[in-house]
Amino acid sequence: MMSTAADPIRFVVVSGLSGAGKTTALKLLEDYGYEAVDNLPMPLLRRLTMADDDSNPNSDSQPRRAIAAGIDSRTRDFQPDRLIALLTELKQRPDLAVQLLYFDCEDEVLLKRFTATRRRHPLAADRPIADGIAAERRLMQPLRTEADLVIDTSAVTLPEFRQVLAAQFALDALPGLSIMVLSFSYKLGLPREADLVFDVRFLRNPHYDEILRPQTGTDPGVANYVTADPSYADFFVRLRDMIDTLVPRYAAEGKRYLTIAIGCTGGRHRSVVVAEALGKHLRETSQRVDIRHRDRDLTSV
Repeated sequence: MMSTAADPIRFVVVSGLSGAGKTTALKLLEDYGYEAVDNLPMPLLRRLTMADDDSNPNSDSQPRRAIAAGIDSRTRDFQPDRLIALLTELKQRPDLAVQLLYFDCEDEVLLKRFTATRRRHPLAADRPIADGIAAERRLMQPLRTEADLVIDTSAVTLPEFRQVLAAQFALDALPGLSIMVLSFSYKLGLPREADLVFDVRFLRNPHYDEILRPQTGTDPGVANYVTADPSYADFFVRLRDMIDTLVPRYAAEGKRYLTIAIGCTGGRHRSVVVAEALGKHLRETSQRVDIRHRDRDLTSV
């Protein structure tokens, strides 16, 4: 989709927990064509959105299409409430399409990342890293609540990270609602980014079939086993119809991202089958859909 002079500038504020992926996200957004600025002082945020100086008749600069600004607990004079108020103000401007992108991650994963890189936590220069993580989570909670999109990177690989970010923020992406259908294991916890969660542990479990156990829900044998459950057909019709009813209503309210999570015990069989089927159905109805299986390839569950 080509940008025109009348198109609003895409303005993405990237925030979240230290170590959760903000720096990587800004680098990827820059690759996608955004003007990216990290650790921007808050007083400069409004100035960054102002039109370029066109007083020079010899200027050949191109109009801005997209800007990404990283603001988090490292930022001088950082105050979550002040940032929320500023973003609320900027969202009223017709020349901007403002989004707050927030990166979250489980404490244990953050601790491992800081330990592996031997970095100090910005809020715990002389204290244990765990103290800094806890303090930052409390500080950042208001931003997480107000975010347009929350991405939890606890179990996301770098290729998946690129895929999710490109689907949501590539400049040639189509406008409208973008849907993520996510399978997961209840043993490993609920996906914190989920808007809707469905439990499919009532379906018969391929785990107890020795032939099917090492396979996953993307294998035909497992898919056939799960869909042959007498409860499956009626359940899936009801699930499909409910989602078909909700999606246009979310879109009408201006929601841009919808994450539908499907869970089973191990996240390898039943949830994967249902997620694949639901994602396929949504694509057939012309929705923009990504399917991700958070725990499918983990052998420990």
